[in-house]
Amino acid sequence: MKLLLLPTLMLAAAAFAAEPVAFESFTYTGRDTIFETPLPAGHYRNPILAGYYPDPSICRVGEDYYLINSSFAHFPGIPVFHSKDMVNWKQLGHVIDRPTQLNYDNLGITRGIFAPAISHHDGTFYVICTMVDSGGNFIMTASDPAGPWSDPIWLEFDGIDPSIFFDDDGRAWIVNNGNPPENKPLYSGHRAIWVQEFDFKNKKMIGPRSIIVNGGVDLSTKPVWIEGPHIYKRNGWYYLCCAEGGTSNHHSQVILRSQAPTGPFVPWDKNPILTQRNLDNNAPHAVTCTGHADLEIGPDGNWWSIFLACRPYAPDRWATGRETFLLPVTWTEDGWPLILPPGERVPYIVKAPVPTAPIAQAPLSGNFTWTDEFDQAALSPFWIMIRTPKETWWKLADGKLNLIPRADRLSGKGNPSFYGRRLQHSKFDATTKLAIPATAGTSAGLAISQREQNTYTFAVQRGQGGLSVFVEVQNGPKPQTLITGLLPADAKEIELRITGEEKTLTFSYALNGVWKEFLPKADSYPISVQAAGGGGHFTGALIGPFARAE
Repeated sequence: MKLLLLPTLMLAAAAFAAEPVAFESFTYTGRDTIFETPLPAGHYRNPILAGYYPDPSICRVGEDYYLINSSFAHFPGIPVFHSKDMVNWKQLGHVIDRPTQLNYDNLGITRGIFAPAISHHDGTFYVICTMVDSGGNFIMTASDPAGPWSDPIWLEFDGIDPSIFFDDDGRAWIVNNGNPPENKPLYSGHRAIWVQEFDFKNKKMIGPRSIIVNGGVDLSTKPVWIEGPHIYKRNGWYYLCCAEGGTSNHHSQVILRSQAPTGPFVPWDKNPILTQRNLDNNAPHAVTCTGHADLEIGPDGNWWSIFLACRPYAPDRWATGRETFLLPVTWTEDGWPLILPPGERVPYIVKAPVPTAPIAQAPLSGNFTWTDEFDQAALSPFWIMIRTPKETWWKLADGKLNLIPRADRLSGKGNPSFYGRRLQHSKFDATTKLAIPATAGTSAGLAISQREQNTYTFAVQRGQGGLSVFVEVQNGPKPQTLITGLLPADAKEIELRITGEEKTLTFSYALNGVWKEFLPKADSYPISVQAAGGGGHFTGALIGPFARAE
């Protein structure tokens, strides 16, 4: 028994003893063709949040706007943004920034935090959300949206995608996607929208829970995945805005209304109010998968919508995930909101809610260069990891990000030594400068990862035989080394670069400032949404520094 345990203990001791790897800098440059179009004065660029920022929710407090997104099994979770004009956004922090708030253990990357919704009432901010596969539905509260946010308060109802509506009579209601009547679906994807009163003072559900939408706008057509509901009140009407059709190319947004928050809700006969499903998704610069909208009154006094959509770089192919877009809402004479007329494409350039405001959307949209010299007291909020940490394997010191190589893999269900920023372009350059790992049996460099089994790693390794550089790809159960090269034994530091050109990735490195193209034109498909699970895949690719014990 002791002999069997010895190799394991030796490996654990070696990993524990590994010296941290120091990363000196990281630079990301985005250069998508569609973003090269000059921006006219008084206009903004879509998406307003490029890259993996799905399921947006927004609320207004006075002249301030706050926006949040889904974050699934990434940590910190639920990014919080602030804006005065709905166009220029700045990240304040995260709702989930303490490992003790929620349990992410063993969750797949696409599980965890689904579709949070933000609201404000009487001086308190509320975020209501679902922790899929690890707890269910909960709320967190804060007096300041920058945090700190409370620990979760769990709510006893099934389903996903809850949101809170505060009525002007002092009552509050929660709507969400739940099981169909009698928990007996009539077909695959048959769901329902439920409503129940919420005692926000005591933070608990009260009164009866009832269905207000069964299946979707028209049950006879077998609509799928009615979800993401929000209630708004305008001119005495209660409007119920929902996504329908699933999160892939058939995604859409629909509207219903009633004279009470409990219904009955009647759908508009001209639904959907937003979709791109009847258009050619393979057209140049097409925007697809539109839906999961939230509405708010803008600084111009008009209604606006934020929603998610995708930007393919090739037929049915993208890596950036679901992004956040902004469009104005037009109200019909008979009182229905319309985001986009049928057959009209989502525009990339739109007149801003405040045309006189300066437009400076980088580094959240458009083409830009973003550099982190790791010389601040805290990491940028753009950096996120996979799942919550059990130990501190990172440290900022002396203008460097130090990562401890550990055994956890990007392909596993743990918390690897990896910090990623969202990939926001299909054409990009990502470069890092790092010290050569000091401990034998360790690797460090750049990783670009879509999901557990969909990753490229580009790293330098110190092995028993010396120093080497390699590119590894995983597009399935097992990783594959594509190329390995030897490095001089006296090398002290190295620069690594991954260049994206839509369908291809090129890997280059530099010693002493001299660049060498190491692996040109590798297939980018393994880090695409489609490789990881198809058009409805929930997340987008992350890219950044990693270290691991081999």
